[in-house]
Formats: sequence, structure tokens, C-alpha cells
Amino acid sequence: MATEDEGPRHPDITAMLKGQTSACKAARDAISADGEVTLYDGQAPHWMVFGIAATRLRRSLKIGLTTLGLDETVEILRARHRDEQLRTGNIVAADRSWFFTLYFDATGTELLACSGVKNERPSRRDGQKLQL
Repeated sequence: MATEDEGPRHPDITAMLKGQTSACKAARDAISADGEVTLYDGQAPHWMVFGIAATRLRRSLKIGLTTLGLDETVEILRARHRDEQLRTGNIVAADRSWFFTLYFDATGTELLACSGVKNERPSRRDGQKLQL
């Protein structure tokens, strides 16, 4: 069950976003502009977190969504040990234009990566309609 964590607060998270990926600056800016930050208490297996990030990248590329640092995040997670546990969190921009995912070590004290996906309508390629 996801809950807001009273652990690292916004200033600490902001300080952790030091350039692990190209999405870090935009995520810091989203926090500064009153974006909503949520950290999840539970840990998830690396293979699951990596699989979700890799799937998000493939689907985003397929439908033409704008991403930041998602490709870098997949590579960073790929290099981690498969049996490791990870924590995650989210930042939603105040205007809801961007959704960022934060990837932490099991203790939540080291930010490994940050990725962003722009909240936009998928592009239509060659006049095809996207079916939901």
C-alpha cells in the first residue's frame, strides 16, 4: 500500500537530485514550483522496478510521448544487482504537465535515477488513430 513517507522531505529530495539523469533538473524545478512529492514506504524487487521502467520506455517511444532521462534510468537500473530491493517515489508537476519517477536504493537514502514522462496526447503516426 502506498503512503506518503515522512522520511526525506522536499528539501532533502531536491538535494538528492544532483544529475543522475537528464530529468533531475526538471524534477527539482517541479518540486520548487509546488509539485506533489510522494515516496513509497515499501521496497520492490529490482527485477520488477527495472521491468516497469523498461516497459514504460518502450511504450513511450512507440506512441511518441516525450520523456526525460527514461533511457538513462533503464541503463542505470540494468547495471544494478537483480536480487536488490529498491524504493520508488513520484513527483507530479503542479500543473500536471510532467510525471517524474524517482528510484532509490533499499534504504531510500541514495537516489539512483530519475525519469520523467510528459503528460500529453500520444502522437499520431501516419494518420493512424490510437485505440484505447
